[in-house]
Amino acid sequence: MKKLSIILSIVMATAISGCTEADFSENYANPSKVSTATVEKQFAGMLVANKDYVLPAYWNYFVVLRTTLTRYTQAVGWINTSNQYVPGEAGIGGRWGNYYDFLAQYRELEKIYNNLSPEDQADLRVYMLTATIYLYDHTQRVVDLHGDIPFSEAGRLSQNGGDYLASLPTYDTAESIYTTMLDGLKAFSDELNSINVSAGIMVGFQTQDFVNGGDLSAWKKYCNSLRLRMLTRVSGVSEFQSRAQSEIAAILANPGQYPLVEDNSENVQIDVVSLDTPINSKSFRGGLEDWDGNLAGKAMIDHMLDNTDPRLRAMYEPGENAGSDYLGLDPLLNENDQTTLVATGTLSRYNRSTLSRNEYFPGLLFTAAEVSLLKAEYYLNASNDAMAQASYEDAIEKSTEFYYALRDLSADGTAIDLVPTNDTEIQAYIGSADVNWDNATNDDEKLSLIATQKWIHFSVLQLPDSWAEQRRLNLPEFTFQVDNANEQTLPPSRWIYPNSERVYNTDNYNTVSGEDNLTTKLFWDVN
Repeated sequence: MKKLSIILSIVMATAISGCTEADFSENYANPSKVSTATVEKQFAGMLVANKDYVLPAYWNYFVVLRTTLTRYTQAVGWINTSNQYVPGEAGIGGRWGNYYDFLAQYRELEKIYNNLSPEDQADLRVYMLTATIYLYDHTQRVVDLHGDIPFSEAGRLSQNGGDYLASLPTYDTAESIYTTMLDGLKAFSDELNSINVSAGIMVGFQTQDFVNGGDLSAWKKYCNSLRLRMLTRVSGVSEFQSRAQSEIAAILANPGQYPLVEDNSENVQIDVVSLDTPINSKSFRGGLEDWDGNLAGKAMIDHMLDNTDPRLRAMYEPGENAGSDYLGLDPLLNENDQTTLVATGTLSRYNRSTLSRNEYFPGLLFTAAEVSLLKAEYYLNASNDAMAQASYEDAIEKSTEFYYALRDLSADGTAIDLVPTNDTEIQAYIGSADVNWDNATNDDEKLSLIATQKWIHFSVLQLPDSWAEQRRLNLPEFTFQVDNANEQTLPPSRWIYPNSERVYNTDNYNTVSGEDNLTTKLFWDVN
């Protein structure tokens, strides 16, 4: 049913305003046209608005991530250059602009919904609940990049009747946005348990919802898994500690009331079901591979080799001149030595058939392995070592299954056939020296094990989450070449704001300008 719903959604999305994505987007963004929209159509429009930051797309990978988060997380290898830790304006501006286009779509949905009768609002409530869950997921990612951002008053140009000056948004603090989202998600998780959706409304919802195919149980799991992620992210902040501990405990103790993504079959993702629709991953290839973007980093390759990680052959492939040997690029080599090594063709790269040339690669939102790792951290902090270990090892098993399943989706034959893994191989990895839970002598070492598995699992697939977790935990510990040619000698603590904020939202920007630098830590970055 989900696949049929997705196909119908794409057909409707491209037909609403004239068959092209550009026209489709314009139909929803232009205040002069939204009067013809409906809640159902606007919901689909909102989902489409940020699809290129969910599905792996060229702009995001090549312009935004290639010179920023892939390096900051050492998810890839790269040739050292001057100014290499300073995020570029094109990437920052593009990512910022897309988020606020996306938020504007949500505000249009909000406007249309608020103009309905109370009876119609009750009938269509499911659209607002799920749209807001989806909005909060992506809002968290932008907050975690910048810190304070315009939110509560942003995207309201149409709601304000086209009055530009009245629509210049103030900045909300990152803490207040997190509080708003956590409050909302908790209420939504309860409401989804009791919501009544008529059969007629459900048919339309299944058609428009190409994230979960109208499956309310999937939305419940998405909502609560997102709560678990956000609560964990703020769990070290004194003002949030009590809330994080009590709410995570309630979630884990009541799986019937607060279900989570527990299995790879439940992963929240945008599936690619037809390459003839705009929902595809065709541009992943250029985004990851162009300009030597697809080089393996030394830290991840060495860890996987040293411990015989069964994910290695699913995630990576040897260089064309390396035979069967895997080799990652050392970030501490000088530029000339790195360039020479790249030219030998012996460096490994991410497996092209599994990842970059897999045109059916899904748009990932939440996986079961991440949930298990979040559980592991909670149980570790709660001094429940047995449950922490069980969750940690479960995450490894699910992550391994996940990467092999990605390859099964692929129709590409560039890489050699993938030899299947088995439980014996997975358990041997779990028992290896640098992975074995029992080899860790204290909680700090156990937390390092959890963080390392998050880093491997996220790899180049969930880079905003990976960078956020590494800043929060300062784990895994990486060594970078110091860039003495720039004031920013090492990876930053946050992204700065785009120039457009200084130019067009000057007064509001000035209230946060004092913290607009690459060294200001986010509020949850307390380690």
